[in-house]
Amino acid sequence: MAPDLKNYDEEQVRLMEEMCIVIDENDNRIGADSKKTCHLMENINKGLLHRAFSVFLFDSQNRLLLQQRATEKITFPDMWTNTCCSHPLNTASELIEEEQLGARTAAQRKLDHELGIKAEQVPLDNFNFLTRIHYLAPSDGMWGEHEIDYIFIIKADIDMNVNPNEVRDSRYVTADELRAMFEDPNVKMTPWFKLICETFLFKWWASLDNLEAQRDVKTIHRL
Repeated sequence: MAPDLKNYDEEQVRLMEEMCIVIDENDNRIGADSKKTCHLMENINKGLLHRAFSVFLFDSQNRLLLQQRATEKITFPDMWTNTCCSHPLNTASELIEEEQLGARTAAQRKLDHELGIKAEQVPLDNFNFLTRIHYLAPSDGMWGEHEIDYIFIIKADIDMNVNPNEVRDSRYVTADELRAMFEDPNVKMTPWFKLICETFLFKWWASLDNLEAQRDVKTIHRL
């Protein structure tokens, strides 16, 4: 039974028609389905899994850019999270698996869509692929995430033109400032961001100038 989306934001409902890449638990592509279908808990509970990416953008001072998801978002509204997290789509350019090119292309597209960061400021070759993370997280009773998430770190000084339908707020933080946000019960964080911070992020952050040593392209970490 598909839910009626008429109570949600019109633009966010439109985006729910985008086609995500459906995968098995080893990240092998097995099909495609709508963003709406992929994010319904009733389907997730039956094992439906899709491909995603998360970008962690640092400036030249090694501060991390965070965003607060817009109130209009259907899943995880108003929560703070990493710079950008979304999905490669079932399109020719975003299905390319060699050198994670499809996921990089999607990341570049969404940085522009959500934050107005132009492609020339975040070239595809500058996205450092760290690893993949598999997690499941409910948003509310109806919606959730079940993804294998490609993790990218990029260092760039960028200009933003934020899309208010996607992003409510944004800020740069140091590692200590981010830890303080985690300790503040009034700051709501997305579950995947919490998981990545608890497991990997601060280690990566300390090694921004030597990320090659931190790369693990073979493993899918089950969180």
